[in-house]
Amino acid sequence: MKGPILLRGKMVPAHTTSGNLLAPEHDTNWLHEDPWRVLRIQAEFVDGFGALAELGPAIAVFGSARTPEDDPMYQKAQEIGKGIAKTGFAVITGGGPGIMEAANRGAYEAGGTSVGLGIELPHEEGLNQWVNIGMVFRYFFVRKTMFVKYSSGAIVCPGGFGTLDELFELVTLIQTHKTGYAPLVLLGTDYWEGLISWLRTSVLEAGNISSEDLDRLVVTDDVEEAVRVATGSRK
Repeated sequence: MKGPILLRGKMVPAHTTSGNLLAPEHDTNWLHEDPWRVLRIQAEFVDGFGALAELGPAIAVFGSARTPEDDPMYQKAQEIGKGIAKTGFAVITGGGPGIMEAANRGAYEAGGTSVGLGIELPHEEGLNQWVNIGMVFRYFFVRKTMFVKYSSGAIVCPGGFGTLDELFELVTLIQTHKTGYAPLVLLGTDYWEGLISWLRTSVLEAGNISSEDLDRLVVTDDVEEAVRVATGSRK
């Protein structure tokens, strides 16, 4: 039998399904084919949903992995993590060094839930030591889905391309109504001033965005304000 099909005589195949499964593999090209990748992607979603389903309210903190511990912004990110934890929210970061480590550290030391969602990169050393719930992803888009799904607001500290990618991903999803309103805070007025000015003078004036899109971004230097806006209402 081959499923519901009856085969007899010369029509009986030389190899059975179970035999094919248990046979040693000499050609591993299938590991790099799209159908197998789909299964890996599915597994990452399942693992991520399972790990974070009971997390509760959380705030994402984004920022550069290159920020050293003696940088004032590291200290602010640590205070942010602590402030978020004290409100009863979990802190979710990319789990790496720099700003991510600082926010995780603040949450951890305040007795809160410190989440790190890492990514496989050639030169990364894994999750920082201040994470008490962690997962490392293979695919950026799966990881970003977890940020969006399980955080109800975000605080964006100075950072590079990765930080900008995460910021504009959130802004785009809110703008296009693919996700509900989530407060977005940019910490560091000097750092973000150039970007905000360019958005107002070039992008807005060209009619490519509306003023409502820019109004979604709250820029501040004050840690307490950042935490208050991200965890509650901007009013």
